[in-house]
Amino acid sequence: MEERIARHNREWHIALTTTTPVMLGYIVLGMGYGLYTHNLGFAWWYPTLMALTIYGGSVEFVIANMLTQTFNPLTVLVITLVVGFRQFFYSIALLGKYRGRGLQKFFQIFALTDETFVVNYHLNLSNDVDNQYVYTLVSLLDYFYWVLGAWLGGVLGSAFSIQIEGLGFTMTALFLVLALEQILKEKNHLSTLSGLIITVGCLILVGKTYFLLVTLLLLVIEFTVVYQRGGWK
Repeated sequence: MEERIARHNREWHIALTTTTPVMLGYIVLGMGYGLYTHNLGFAWWYPTLMALTIYGGSVEFVIANMLTQTFNPLTVLVITLVVGFRQFFYSIALLGKYRGRGLQKFFQIFALTDETFVVNYHLNLSNDVDNQYVYTLVSLLDYFYWVLGAWLGGVLGSAFSIQIEGLGFTMTALFLVLALEQILKEKNHLSTLSGLIITVGCLILVGKTYFLLVTLLLLVIEFTVVYQRGGWK
C-alpha cells in the first residue's frame, strides 16, 4: 500500500512539474478568452462551457465570434477541421506512447493539444511509474488549467463589468502574427500570394456569408494538388 502511494506521489509530481509552464500560459490565455466572450455579450458561463466541451484554443475564439453573427454550422465544421487538422499528425506521433484503455484512452485523445503533445512526447519515464497514468495526468492538468482560466475570465468580466477596448482585435492580431511568422519562414511567397488572391476573389464573387467556407475548400484543394506534385517550386 505504501509503495503504491509513493508511486502515485511520484506520478503526480512528474505531471505537476512538467505542466507548470503550460499552467502559466493557459490560465492567462484562458482569462483573455473569458474576457473576450464577455465583451462579445455572453454570460459568464459560456466560456466555461465551451472550454469544457470544445477545448480547442484558437477554435474557441473563432466560434465565439461566429456566434455573434449569422450561424452557419457547415462553416464552423470546416473551420474547426482545418484549424485542428494538425492534431492528426500529433496523434500519429503519439501512437507509440498512448496505450491507455477505456475512458483513459478516450481522454488522452480528447485532451490532445499543442502543449500537451510537446510535454508528453518528450517525457522519458522510468519503469517505476505508470506511464499511461502520467500521460493522462498531464492531459488532465492542462485541461483543468484552460477551463480554470476561461472560468476566471468569464466570472471576473461579469462580476466587475470589465470592458477592455480593442479586445475584439485579439484573434485578428494573433492570426496576423502567426501569418507574418510563417511568411518570414517561407522560401518563396507563392502560397501566401495565392491564398490572398483566392480569399479576396471568393469575398468578391461569393459574398461575406459563404466566402470563408469556399476559400477554405479551395485552399485545401490547392495545397493537396501542390503537395502531390512535390511542393512549391
